Parts: sequence; C-alpha cells; structure tokens
Amino acid sequence: MAKNTKRTKEWVKEIDGVKKYSLSEALELVKKFSKVKFKERVDVAFRLGIDPRKSDQVVRGSCVLPHGTGKSVRVLVIARGDKVKEATDAGADFVGSDDMIEKIQGGWLEFDRMIATPDMMGLIGKIGKVLGPRGLMPNPKVGTVTQAVGDMVKEIKRGQVQFKNDKGANVQATAGMVGFTNEQLQENIKAFYDSLVKLKPPTAKGLYIQNITISSTMGPGVKVDIAEFR
Repeated sequence: MAKNTKRTKEWVKEIDGVKKYSLSEALELVKKFSKVKFKERVDVAFRLGIDPRKSDQVVRGSCVLPHGTGKSVRVLVIARGDKVKEATDAGADFVGSDDMIEKIQGGWLEFDRMIATPDMMGLIGKIGKVLGPRGLMPNPKVGTVTQAVGDMVKEIKRGQVQFKNDKGANVQATAGMVGFTNEQLQENIKAFYDSLVKLKPPTAKGLYIQNITISSTMGPGVKVDIAEFR
C-alpha cells in the first residue's frame, strides 16, 4: 500500500472529501495547495447526467473563456487562396495546404489546434490517423472546419476551449492558471458551465449537471456546490 506524501496528508487534514464548497472557497483551497515549481493550471470537471453510450447524448462543443486559459496556443490553418492571407492576418502561427500535410506525415506536430476550410478535408483525411488520437482533427461541431478561418483563429487565440464527454460522462477543461485572480477563474468556470447547459441533449433525463470538481494540475480535487450556479 502506497504511503501518503506530506502534501497528501495536508490535503486530507484541510479538505473535506464529502463537503461541497462555494466556488470561492474551493478556489482558495486549490491555490493553497498549489506548491509545485512550475505554473499550474486550474482544471474543472463536470459529471453529467447523460448516457455516453448513446450517440444522441454526446456532449461536444467549445467555449471562449472571458479571461482566456493563460496558455499560448499554436494554430495551424489548412487552406488555399485568399484564405491563406485571412488566416495569417488573424494571427495563425502556421498556414499552408499540401506542404503542411506532407510535413505532418513526416512527423511534424508543433501545433496545438488545426483549422481547415471544408474543401481541404479530403486532403486532411490522409493524416486522420495521426490527428485523431491527439485530438487535433478539425471538426465542424466545434467550428474548426469553416470558411471563416480568420474569425476562428481569433477565437482560439482569445481563449477558446474545446470539450467532449468521456466514457464516464465527464467533461473537463482548463479554466485558467493558478496565478489568475479568483474573480477571473470564477467567470471562466461559470462561462463553461453556461456552455454545457446550452448543450444539454433533449433525450437526457434527470439531473443534467451532477457534480463539479476543480483542481490544480498536481493538486487535490475540491467539490463545488452546484446550487451556486443555478
């Protein structure tokens, strides 16, 4: 049986694993136990009242956080013609078509998000097995297959997060960095909550959002009182 570390013992003393804290209290606890040497994220996880085995209850979408994620995101746009300039002017880090596909086939993956125009999806299909497992495949459901490449580049750079429920009916994403103010983190988390509420599947029955937990990258999970959001 693994021994509890000194940090873990501190968590157990101060964090009630059953209690649901106000969002403000939960953030204070998350920050208190963020003691590692690198800049930690603050992550939020929602347990949903859906059946993830049913295709009509999949929850997938995107949300622009009011204060961003605090992370620099490298954006690749696959497009041709005037869309190349549009993407470049909007701040895309990399823009191209066949040349970028070949580069990725050669093992290059120095980007975080990919956007593509609809006419380029046939070309991108060649590298679907590379992009898919890494969550990099453009998808019209989250707006990354679009003619409005400039707008999408700006949205991602502003702090858009993408999400999709896992097999356990959980949805999670980064809500910001530990260095953000509590107010910034609260506004980001509430924006994410609002996005999830709008995506509730019509066939989902009962309580939709069942649990909310926040944590830092290497810290303990702290349960949040859902009533505060309603």
